[in-house]
Amino acid sequence: MRLLKVATCNLNQWAMDFECNMSNIKASIVQAKAAGAAIRLGPELEVTGYGCEDHFLELDTELLLGDWTNDILCSIGMPVIKGAERYNCQVLCMNKRIIMIRPKMCLANDGNYRELRWFTAWKQRGELEEFHLPIEISEALSQESVPFGYGYIQFIDTAVAAEVCEELFSPVPPHAELALNGVEVFMNASGSHHQLRKLDIRLNAFMGATHARGGVYMYSNQQGCDGGRLYYDGCACIVVNGDVVAQGSQFSLKDVEVITSQVDLDAVASLRGSISSFQEQASCKVKVSSVYVP
Repeated sequence: MRLLKVATCNLNQWAMDFECNMSNIKASIVQAKAAGAAIRLGPELEVTGYGCEDHFLELDTELLLGDWTNDILCSIGMPVIKGAERYNCQVLCMNKRIIMIRPKMCLANDGNYRELRWFTAWKQRGELEEFHLPIEISEALSQESVPFGYGYIQFIDTAVAAEVCEELFSPVPPHAELALNGVEVFMNASGSHHQLRKLDIRLNAFMGATHARGGVYMYSNQQGCDGGRLYYDGCACIVVNGDVVAQGSQFSLKDVEVITSQVDLDAVASLRGSISSFQEQASCKVKVSSVYVP
């Protein structure tokens, strides 16, 4: 039996308060480790705060790595500049190394969202590119470059991928293609504000994503007001094969709330093996690039 302990969280992050935000991130990782989790997922743009707005145009945000990434895969949300473009990214770290940087491919740009004002969408769905790390990070990690782009991480016993917020609601969501490539664990980092009946829409999307395809779907969100005009309502959750197995609070006053669950990956494989149409489509899938981690 392949059992995996996973952790996702609600964090009360503040725009531009990097010290406070990093403290909350580290606290959530410590709690995830204490619970025995092998994966920790944080919300979208958790390092800067989601409502950073025009401050995203400044060049003063960076990822700080320390011992707190040892023995746990951490997905950390932050802006990343590559060449002349700025991307909304999930930085996947483990054991003081950056394994992969996953830029957001579908940006939220309606209603209260204006992501296209500050970011560009990643449009390359082919091979992963090499991203050269800033010299201070490169020297600290003894790591010059890292895979950048759309792909997934292949471990010995499972495969893990990010699907960032709006991508879940796009006409052709990445999780459909990734599932056919064998990805079993999906990590959705979001910055989703409160709106009447929006939670029901989210939950239906998570359950639908894994009901017909199987999989473990992790969802993390910001909570509280980060200094702008929106209120983020948390509700981090974990869904397995269409069923919600763990869910956080919606209007908590806690700065850090970590939700964990032990999931059975063999149940995912069993469901997929029982669906004939899944097997047929997987046999002629479009190949997605991966990074192997022994």
